[in-house]
Amino acid sequence: MESALRVFEGIELQAAIQRLQISYSERTPPRKGRAKSDSHHPVSQHAACLVLEAIYLKSKSLQKLGRVKEAARECKSVLDAVERIFHCGVPEVQVDARLQETVVLSVELLPELWKQAGLYQEAIIAYRRALLSQWNLDNACCARIQKKFAVLLLYGGVDAAPPSLGFQMDGSYVPKNNLEEAILILMILFRKACLRRIDWDQSIVEHLTFALSVCGQTSTLARQFEEVMPGIFRRVDRWKSLALCYVAAGQNKVALNLLRSSLRKHEEPNDLCALLLAARICSEDALVADEGVQYAQRAVVLSRDVDEHLVASSLQMLGLCLQKQSAAFTSDCLRSRLQSEALKSLEQALSIECDNSELIFDLAMQYAEQRNLTAAMQYAKRFLDTTGGSVLKGWKLLALILSAQQRYTEAEVIIDFALDETAKWEQGPLLRLKAKLKLSQSLPADAVEIYRYLLALVQAQRKSFGPLRSATQVHEEKISEFDVWHGLANLYSSLSHWKDVEICLDKCNEFKGFSVETLHAEGCVLEKRDRVYEALIAYMNVLALEPNHVLTKVALGGLLSKMGPKVLPTARSLLADALRIEPTNRMAWFYLGVAHKREGQVADAADCFQAASMLDETNPVESFSSIL
Repeated sequence: MESALRVFEGIELQAAIQRLQISYSERTPPRKGRAKSDSHHPVSQHAACLVLEAIYLKSKSLQKLGRVKEAARECKSVLDAVERIFHCGVPEVQVDARLQETVVLSVELLPELWKQAGLYQEAIIAYRRALLSQWNLDNACCARIQKKFAVLLLYGGVDAAPPSLGFQMDGSYVPKNNLEEAILILMILFRKACLRRIDWDQSIVEHLTFALSVCGQTSTLARQFEEVMPGIFRRVDRWKSLALCYVAAGQNKVALNLLRSSLRKHEEPNDLCALLLAARICSEDALVADEGVQYAQRAVVLSRDVDEHLVASSLQMLGLCLQKQSAAFTSDCLRSRLQSEALKSLEQALSIECDNSELIFDLAMQYAEQRNLTAAMQYAKRFLDTTGGSVLKGWKLLALILSAQQRYTEAEVIIDFALDETAKWEQGPLLRLKAKLKLSQSLPADAVEIYRYLLALVQAQRKSFGPLRSATQVHEEKISEFDVWHGLANLYSSLSHWKDVEICLDKCNEFKGFSVETLHAEGCVLEKRDRVYEALIAYMNVLALEPNHVLTKVALGGLLSKMGPKVLPTARSLLADALRIEPTNRMAWFYLGVAHKREGQVADAADCFQAASMLDETNPVESFSSIL
């Protein structure tokens, strides 16, 4: 190698390039017929090929000897020479095959040499030059370069500056950062693969999946999967990939239908990942929770011979589905049995994976919602120890448990500590909870001040994103401006400041016209102001929009229970339905007791009042489900 390098260094390559450049520039295109200078064209190309190949081989020799920077400079000189010799880029026709091969090899080699030298900015420039200049590359070579460039942008840990103005065209899209540029390149590659211009490469799909998932654009990724022609990859894999995309985009029903297709007996009914994902989706909806139980039970059986982690995950999904399934039954005995089985399944999963923080949190939530506050407190503290206090929902759960124990001062201390450890944009839920704790301690003025600060924070966050916020940015807002105005409306309503309530509700309507939350709040205000029939209309409008809105069912049932014996059956039906959805709603038990009392059922009324009293003693300032 060293001997070859000495030979190359003995040749005056740069002088040869200059002579070739002059000979090409002196040639003029013929007007008619064939000019005499054309007879020198093959000779000139042959000479250029020899010179450029010699420089390329010199670059390869330097690379083999570990002199990477020198190799990169020599390789760059090949491309510089080609651009000087062929002013408008390498022509697509009448180019010597050997010359074209040397150009392609040099274009592909240069960015790799810069990467080996640790000069990543130079490598990025080389990649852009390779893709944006005219080198007459074939599809396969261009695809290889694009893939390597995208990988560098995604995982290289280097911030790439935008392409230079020389490469930008009027009206063209210019990526703003590494992620956007990588996604653009990978989508081009994906389209080439779908059109069969290049061979199918699964790694392109994996890189594109990672890139679009990082920026929360899973719906865009789903569209890419949908555009793939049948036969390129297995339809079951497509269904599962689409299901993951739709779950991340919040379209659980679509995802579940896709998973049902993939789990049919003629497809892959024993796919553990699909079973677990389907069970996870079902665990969030009481209407399909029984279906989720079946998926989870199958996953438990299948995972026993595979992996302990999958066994624990299957048991975890089974516990969550059983808990959600219990909400669909009116029988207290059956509901209690399912809740007991759910806790048993979660405890069994935790015995397999003792340090699984999500399992610990799920158990803390289950015990908290069943008002076993001592056990809930133990698991909440264990969750904070396991995560090192780095997860916001752990602090919020601990504060809610303390508030359910009427330990408001301690809960406020926890919230203050969590605020000190939390980034500014993520403080919204904590500040709202702190305002409710102040109100529970009969400090409404302090609660109003906290809401005002929270409103300023949310408005500053909205302005920082600008008017064209993406769906991801909206989702990242832990609390919206609508939520703040709605919270203020409820606060002023509890203080009977009706003018302020009207202002807040008008603001709510500006953000969400005819929303369930706003209509419910309006109904509560009308009821407190003795405008009963208007309140009834507002409540019925809420139930027309969302039939299972628990707060409205309770409010409407309570209002009807005061209006005479004719409507008592309707009131009882509404309250019983609310308790079916949320068995720990103390106001539903109270109004149900009122209804029973007015019907003369004293024993039933006493039971309801006792349940309401017990729940009132363990009622948090905010629903435990608000954490999820």
